[in-house]
Amino acid sequence: MTGRAFRAVVVVSSIAGLVATGCATGGAKKMSAAESVSERQRYMKLHGGLWRDIQDKAKANNFDGIAVSAEALALNSGRIPAMFPEGSMTAESKAKPEIWQKWPEFEKASVMMRTESEKLRDAARAKNGDQVQAVIKDFGRNACGTCHTPFRVPPPPAPAQR
Repeated sequence: MTGRAFRAVVVVSSIAGLVATGCATGGAKKMSAAESVSERQRYMKLHGGLWRDIQDKAKANNFDGIAVSAEALALNSGRIPAMFPEGSMTAESKAKPEIWQKWPEFEKASVMMRTESEKLRDAARAKNGDQVQAVIKDFGRNACGTCHTPFRVPPPPAPAQR
């Protein structure tokens, strides 16, 4: 599969994921805690895929591709709070109880993701390579980190290499 075809698959998959998530969270059926956790983990893997795609596109100076993926992140970010209904904790969840204890801050983190994604999208649309790199450099801290740091159980440390 060519790089271009792969990117197209990522974008189409992202859009399909958005539609599926919207249907899953917007329908009349209330999901169980396990279903909510499974859906949001799938959703966050989609975000991770979009982020990896953005980094690859940045290396290739593919500003149009960065803009598309950043737009998908911006659109997705508004759906994040709905992925965390009260009581949706399981042993598989990486969410901390602080999400529900500090809900306004959690919602603000979602807004930060959207803001940073839009900033990246706009810089890419303007084909401003320096600005794209500046946003990418701080994206993890300013977008992902505003949620992951206070509201997500950190992953276990990587084993030491010998």
